[in-house]
Parts: sequence; C-alpha cells; structure tokens
Amino acid sequence: MSVASRPQGSLENPEPASDAAGGASLLRSATLLSIGNIASRVLGLVREVVIANIFGPSGLVSAFTVASMVPTMLYDFLIGGMLSAALVPVLSDYTRPERRAELIRLIGALISLLSVTLALIVLALQLTAPQVAWLLAGGFDDFDPALLPLTVQLIRWISPAVWFFSMAGLLTAILYSLQRFTFPALATAIYNLGIVIAAPLLASRIGITSLVIGVLIGSAAQFAIMAWDVRRAGIHFRIEWSHPALRRIVALYAPIAAGLIVAQFQVGLDRRLASSTGEESIAWMRSATTLQQLPLGLISVAISLAALPRLSQFFAARREDDYRRTLANGLRMVLVLIVPAVVGLWLLAEPTVRLLFEHGRFTPSDTIQVAAALRIYLVGALFAAIDFPLNYAFYARNNTLLPALVGVFSVGIYTGVAFALMESLGYLGLVWADTAKHAGHALVMAILLIGLVGRLRGEMGRALWSVTLGAIAMIFTTGWLAPRWIVLAPVDGSLADLLYLVAAGGSGALAYILVLAMVGMPEVQRIRVLLSRRVRAP
Repeated sequence: MSVASRPQGSLENPEPASDAAGGASLLRSATLLSIGNIASRVLGLVREVVIANIFGPSGLVSAFTVASMVPTMLYDFLIGGMLSAALVPVLSDYTRPERRAELIRLIGALISLLSVTLALIVLALQLTAPQVAWLLAGGFDDFDPALLPLTVQLIRWISPAVWFFSMAGLLTAILYSLQRFTFPALATAIYNLGIVIAAPLLASRIGITSLVIGVLIGSAAQFAIMAWDVRRAGIHFRIEWSHPALRRIVALYAPIAAGLIVAQFQVGLDRRLASSTGEESIAWMRSATTLQQLPLGLISVAISLAALPRLSQFFAARREDDYRRTLANGLRMVLVLIVPAVVGLWLLAEPTVRLLFEHGRFTPSDTIQVAAALRIYLVGALFAAIDFPLNYAFYARNNTLLPALVGVFSVGIYTGVAFALMESLGYLGLVWADTAKHAGHALVMAILLIGLVGRLRGEMGRALWSVTLGAIAMIFTTGWLAPRWIVLAPVDGSLADLLYLVAAGGSGALAYILVLAMVGMPEVQRIRVLLSRRVRAP
C-alpha cells in the first residue's frame, strides 16, 4: 500500500477565490473536461450516424436501444448517482496529504466490494433477461412479435458491460476527486469508438448484434484506460473489505438510491410507453436525444463536474462565500454557453438532422419526426443545463435527500403529462413529458438552493438579462436575416445544408457574442483570454 507520486491537481488548502481567479480556475478545469468530451460527443454522434445509415430508425434499432438501456440503467443506479452525490465528495475529503493512506484503503475497499457485487448482478441479468425485456418493451408484440425475443437475446449478450461501465465509473470518481479530468472524458470517446468500428465491419454478417459487440469492446477499453490513469496517478491499493468511510458513502447515497429507483421506473415507463406508439418511436427518440445531449455534455456536465471538488472542499472548510462565488461562476458560465447552443440547434434542427442522419435507410420522413422531437427536447435542455450545477451544489454540502425528493416529484410530473398527452400526440407526448420533468426539477431545486444558501454573489440577474438579449439577437440573425441571403447560394443537397448551418449558425453565434461583449459579460473576456493562451501554447 503506497503512493508513488503526489496526484496531479490535488488540493491541499485551496486559497480564497476571487471572482476572477475562481472563475478562471473553474473555466480551465471545465475546458479540460470539455476537450475530452468533444472527442467523446463527436464520436458518439458518428456512432449514431453509423447506426442510422446501416439500420435506419427501425425496430431492430429500437430493440438494441432497449437492450443497451439495461447496463446504462444499472450503472446509473449503482454508480452514476453515487459518483457525484457521495463518491467524489467523500473521496475529495481524503485527498489531503495527511489522509492519503486512508484514501488508498478506501479505494481498495470500494474496488473489492463493487467488483464482486457487479459479477453477481451480471449473472442475475442473464437469468432474468426475458422478464426485463417484457417490462421495458412489451409493446413490441403489438407491431412485430420477433422484436421481443431479439431484445432478450441482446440483453444477455450485453450484460457484461454492466461490470465494465460500473467499474469505470468508480475509477472516474477516484480521478475526479484527484482533479484529474482528461482521461475520464477521453475514456468515453474510446467507448463510442467500439460501435463506430464494429458496426461497419460486422453488420453484414451478424446484423444488429454487431452493435452489442461494439458496446462490449468499447466498455472494456474504457475500463482499461481508466485503470491505467489511476495507476499513473500513483494509486496502488490492496484488497480491503471494510472502511469507516463506506458508511458515510452509503448514508449519502441512500436518499439518491431511493430517488433513482423512482427515476429508473420513469425511464422504463418511458420506453414501455414508447414501444406501444410504433416500432420506430424509440429509434426516433434516440436520434433526437443524441443531439440534445451534445451541448449538455460539453457544457453543463463539464462545468458542474469541474466545480464539484471545489464546492465540496469549500463547504468542508466552512468557506460559504467561496462556495457561493464558485457556484455563481459555474451557473453564469453554463448560461452563457448553453443558451446559444440550444437556441441555434432549435432554429437549425431540420438541416442538422438531414445532414447528419438522412443517408442509407434514414428517410426524409424520419428527419421530420426526429427534428420535431429534438425541438421539444431542447426546451427541456435549457432547464436540465441549470439543474446539473444545482444538484451538484447540494451534493457538495452532503445533502442528497432534497435532490432525491425533488427527483421523485419530477417523475410524478412526467407520469401525469405522459398519460395526458400520449393518446393525442403519440411519442411526442412522451417527449413533452420529459421536458416538463426537467423544468419542474430545475425550478424547485433553484428555489430550495436560494432558501438554503441565500442569494448567490456574481450578478446572476445581469447574466440572465444579458443572455436573453444575446438570444434575441441570435434568433433575429439565424432565423430571419441569414436565410434571406443564404438561399441565393448556387448549391443543393448536403452541401446546401452544410453551407446553411455554417453561415446561419455562425452569424447567429457572432451576433450573440457581440451583444454579450457590448454589455460587458466577464465570461466573454475569460473565454477570450483562455483561448488566446491555448493558441500561444507550444
């Protein structure tokens, strides 16, 4: 049991943060995450393009989507919720030099217990695959009786990914607590590469099973690269079966686990209801969700994860001013970056979907359906983007009960809206229900946080007005002004869509930036300085 070297980026006694220094530091960490996330999200988008091109938005893709949900749902329940709510805050408390030996013991106990538990879960999933498939996709029988048996087979094939995903998630928490952000983001890109490579090579021989092979290859590679970076950080552990901090992790995670049971029920209900609206519905929703999650992952998740270790340390040190300042910096950065991304994608939904997906077996009618779902999902993305830092702000204060209770409340919103709209709107009613869920959760979390910590420092009101003015300028430029001269270009087909996206989107983004610069938003200056440093760096 030893530590060969001091982990990169660990904090001993973080200095009091000024608005400028704290914002710049947070932006640097978020940028590190975003660089890896860009590679991950681009490859994730390529993955979806490959799937759409080879299989189209077919029942086969819907069956694979349901099967691939199973490891994702189990990961979210076992590790995903625990990662930010319990693992990173507790592990961050042990990264101080005087507690490093205890950190190694805790890591050994976590890895030992989780690896055995996950192996048992994989075995159980093999035995219960028919029941799981029926619960998640029983509606397939109304359209194609062959889809449900196929889903059972795919679930059994994909089940080992539960072990790889969850163990990689634990290693992610370890690296985040050490403020090592690059490899966790890059590891996700490696995962996406599995399907990108496997599908074209194997689809002609084994069909949709090629996607499962890609998931297994990608998840195993993801785990391997994370394990390598943990070793590179100087972490050497031995098998342990107990540690006092495990009780603290369980205590923090218990409310989240209860909330996640309800949340996973909502995910399962969403897929079950969608399977009864048509065999292509889940595939359409999958494509739209991929595009919606692109700005969320690159912006909101990256900034929130970068802020979490700092927020945890400031709260532990009772430095409430630094805590509020860091949170305000994070929220402002999320607002400044997410609004143009969401507004631009909303305005350019159809040409974006057409350019990316309308190839092979993906038809123009599929483009219309996916673009309609995407626009609704993007309304929810604005709320979800703010919700990430709000949730993490509670987790940093070791308060997981309130976010869990709000999560249960938001699932109630989803269920009510879904059943109210599904009959008249079909699968789009489920998309509206998901958007209503995100809106309700974010609004309640904002009210609770203000009640808990008081008003945030950092001119949040000014930030809201500034991004609103910038969004109006962007809507005018992208949605009304640019199309009037872009249509004059003598091109058609995919080249016309590409030109339209670059010209209309670029002019809208420029209008947004100019408005924010004119009103003096400090984030614009920080981003400019950071980019100039990156350009000058050797």
